Amino acid sequence: MQKRWNILQADEEKINLLRDALKINTILCRMLVQRGIDNFEIAKQYFRPQLSDLHSPWLMKDMDKAVNRIITAFEQQEKILVFGDYDVDGTTSVACVFQFIHNIYSDTDFYIPHRYREGYGISKMGIDFAKENGFTLIISLDCGIKSVELIAYAKTLGIDFVVCDHHLPDMELPPAVAILNAKQKDCPYPYKELCGCGVGFKLMMALTDKLGLPDTAYLNYLDLVATAIAADIVPITGENRVMAFYGLQKVNEDPCAGIKALMQLAGAQKHMHITNLVFVIAPRVNAAGRMDDARKAVQLFIEKDFNKALSFAEMLHNDNADRREADSSITEEALALIENDPLAKNRKTTVVFQEHWHKGVVGIVASRLIETYYRPTVVLTRSGEYAAGSARSVAGFNLYEAIHACREHLLGYGGHFAAAGMTLLPEKIQIFSDAFEKEVGRLITDDLLIPEIIIDAEISFSDINPSLYSILSQMEPFGPENMRPVFIARKVFDTGFSKIVKEQHIRFVVKQNNITLTGIGFNMATKFKLLQMKQPLDIVFTIDENEWNGEKSLQLKMIDLRISLGA
Repeated sequence: MQKRWNILQADEEKINLLRDALKINTILCRMLVQRGIDNFEIAKQYFRPQLSDLHSPWLMKDMDKAVNRIITAFEQQEKILVFGDYDVDGTTSVACVFQFIHNIYSDTDFYIPHRYREGYGISKMGIDFAKENGFTLIISLDCGIKSVELIAYAKTLGIDFVVCDHHLPDMELPPAVAILNAKQKDCPYPYKELCGCGVGFKLMMALTDKLGLPDTAYLNYLDLVATAIAADIVPITGENRVMAFYGLQKVNEDPCAGIKALMQLAGAQKHMHITNLVFVIAPRVNAAGRMDDARKAVQLFIEKDFNKALSFAEMLHNDNADRREADSSITEEALALIENDPLAKNRKTTVVFQEHWHKGVVGIVASRLIETYYRPTVVLTRSGEYAAGSARSVAGFNLYEAIHACREHLLGYGGHFAAAGMTLLPEKIQIFSDAFEKEVGRLITDDLLIPEIIIDAEISFSDINPSLYSILSQMEPFGPENMRPVFIARKVFDTGFSKIVKEQHIRFVVKQNNITLTGIGFNMATKFKLLQMKQPLDIVFTIDENEWNGEKSLQLKMIDLRISLGA
């Protein structure tokens, strides 16, 4: 698939001023300025994050109300239920806050709604469970901000809610005792990009302060907070960067038994990065909710005994194996449907439906289809009497807006810019598909249908050395708004030693001005013919460290290449 290369620009004056202040390579200064790091103080905070950089939790609107209501529950011996969503952010949030409160006050339990019986967020079944079991306070995490009617219903049953959420609020807020959400219009909290677990972390900070507990009371959970930050794809900036930085330290030095067990089962490397949390830990946790019941993910995270944690981890590991099998076979079926549709090639959208597809993986399948057919995609399956499914977008296109415009054909829908979910009658699928195609065709520009590679800077092979890599490593943890730097090198030649490995990948050996570097290009075998043309190449890559027989060397991780212009 052809890709657009977008080389980022930065203010030259700011680059020069930063280089004078930091005394480091101009290329590094260019990338820092692109990320909003343009003076010594901001750079110091970026490269040396401190826990003291975290904001006071008391700056968050309603924090005093939330803390007072929880302490009242302790004093009046009420039963507290910690309630959270079934994904990584929800289950880690519940595991943190449940353990924190349970260590202080034993009459506490937790509840995770079942994805298929109860759906997303606060459920009537969950509230009824609370009533039947004598709970009078529910702390909701990673959900609740839109549950106006259900929280009003709980109130009629004598159940109070403290809502901890990070999703965008509607105009009408639920009638909770306290709402902790920095995205509320009148909330003065300075950092707006916390995930659900991050909001729970701030609540634990405030309770620690109020009750005079040691800081370890909440810092103990930073490994779970880092896992949530990684999995929920929130910006790795500000407080998220600080929490992810120290959370990764805990993952690597002293993880909870649950994370340790998952790492062992996955055969994870000793030193974990954010990408390992995203691709090793998160899929196994998410698989519990996708394939079965996410309650066991919380049980895994709260278990202190490693052998017991290992048995929960095995359940998640098996769920993930089932998820991968379902995801792979459904993706294959969906690709065949598209390939056998004579009209599909000229469409700007994909909408596919099969009754037997597993509801838990349709979102993943939508993302997989975009890897082949880069366009807004909807994957639907049967859910009772209805069709239900997930939609995924391409970068820069507002998917939610397009689905909202087709709402007359839907029974229900929800989501955001890049992803959405919906239900509709099976007989309306074709009408919806046509309307969605028409709406996307009206709104989308041709360039958005070509995947884009964001390139941070041009670099020469002579600049690639251990000292540069050392500073690049200090830019971690990487993630949204602080992505791993991507470079372009021009007029590079193949040495003749590059080769295809395992039929899909290329082991590169390339040189520029007599400096030779090796690299790996995963799933790039189709580009091998460009190397055989003996023409100068422009290559796009990240810089990585390769360890072989105890020896470390720098290598290039190839992303794309093309014949140099004017070659």
